[in-house]
Amino acid sequence: MKTVNLLIDNRDVAAEGDATFDRIGPIAPDAATRAAAASIGDAGRAADAAAAALPDWAALGPNARRTLLLAAAAVMERRADEFVAAMQTETGATRSWAGFNVHLGAGMLREAAALTTQISGEVIPSDRPGCVAMAVRRPAGVVLGIAPWNAPVILGVRAIATALACGNTVVLKASEACPATHWLIGDVLREAGFAAGVVNVVSNAPTAAGAVVEALIRHRAVRRVNFTGSTKVGRIIARLCAEELKPALLELGGKAPLIVLDDADVDAAVAAAAFGAFFNSGQICMSTERIIVTAGVGDAFMAKFAAKVATLTAGDPAAGTAPLGAVIDRAATAHIAELVEDAVAQGAVLYRGPPDDGVLMGAAALDHVTPAMRLYREESFGPITAIIRVADADAAIRVANETDYGLTSAIFSRDVGQALQLAARLQVGMCHINGPTVHDEAQMPFGGTKASGYGRFGGRAGIAEFTELQWITIDTQPVHYPI
Repeated sequence: MKTVNLLIDNRDVAAEGDATFDRIGPIAPDAATRAAAASIGDAGRAADAAAAALPDWAALGPNARRTLLLAAAAVMERRADEFVAAMQTETGATRSWAGFNVHLGAGMLREAAALTTQISGEVIPSDRPGCVAMAVRRPAGVVLGIAPWNAPVILGVRAIATALACGNTVVLKASEACPATHWLIGDVLREAGFAAGVVNVVSNAPTAAGAVVEALIRHRAVRRVNFTGSTKVGRIIARLCAEELKPALLELGGKAPLIVLDDADVDAAVAAAAFGAFFNSGQICMSTERIIVTAGVGDAFMAKFAAKVATLTAGDPAAGTAPLGAVIDRAATAHIAELVEDAVAQGAVLYRGPPDDGVLMGAAALDHVTPAMRLYREESFGPITAIIRVADADAAIRVANETDYGLTSAIFSRDVGQALQLAARLQVGMCHINGPTVHDEAQMPFGGTKASGYGRFGGRAGIAEFTELQWITIDTQPVHYPI
């Protein structure tokens, strides 16, 4: 069992009253991590430390910040085995998924490093003679990042990296499901040489999550909030931020459609659909939850997809003998089982491999899913996907948009021109043509629409989220005033 404290002001600090909580992972019955359980006072001390460090960090030159972010990327890669071990025990992740998390997390740190000299403004023509007008970007202040458990390194780094590049200091609110994994991110940045108070990590017991998050959002020094997680919790975060008039960046749930048109490369579509639906046991916000197939390709696609599904078994991630690892907990397996039972009872055809073993759930696909079934609309967040059959491309777009969510999507067609026209009609933040719904790169604008949230992580789009735009004028000659 790993033990982690709070990371405040570059020091490992016990929580008030030495309070702790145990994280028991999905596989082993023993605790994976014993973590400090922060109080509201501890949360305030973390935000205070970030506020105290802000002036010096904001004043640091871009190349100095770049050097530190690049150093952090190298440290993260060197300590990859620690992250893999933490993810396997805390979340039941496979080695491949954990390794990909480290790879992309390091890439995000390097992308943030590249952004430090791209935080630019502009000179704007003024109607007043002799007036030089500029718009410049300034650090927003202390940034609160709230990251989930399902892609903990990727999303933990994403919550703070661009904010740091822009000259902000940060508090990372660790997930109760993976406190050691998120603590490691802070420890990596500390080892890389970040000054005291620039990066702080707070963990809390599950029962205290609401109070700790509210205290951090309401803290006077916190000026930006970003959250990745469920739409249900995102609405609470948005309400608290609105009350405090603090901008929030929210990346929430999804019900991603993958559309397979009559002229698609069926083999490519099957491969992408299986990856998108079942990588990390379908526990990714971008997971392919709906495969929408047009009439001319439905049977051919389903025959090959069902054969692929049968090979995607689950096993202990520590053994590394199966393509899928564990679902996060028994509550998740119960929810998935309810969705499957409801769909089958109403006529869906179930395809799957060997029987499940608790949280070790193999892939499953349900064909002929209809709007009457819960799976048609509810986010499953597990290793199941729905196949919805439609007449043509227009019907596919209508069904794809028939959801509260709007994060990502995919279209498979050999006619790229047609696919581009269809993409413009999708109510989503991202669309991938002839590629999977699961696709993330550090430099890309990542985010959704509707109940999938608002704002964008990634690349230059992220700069606008973590800075204030300030208008400055300089009068270079006398000004005439009317009074």
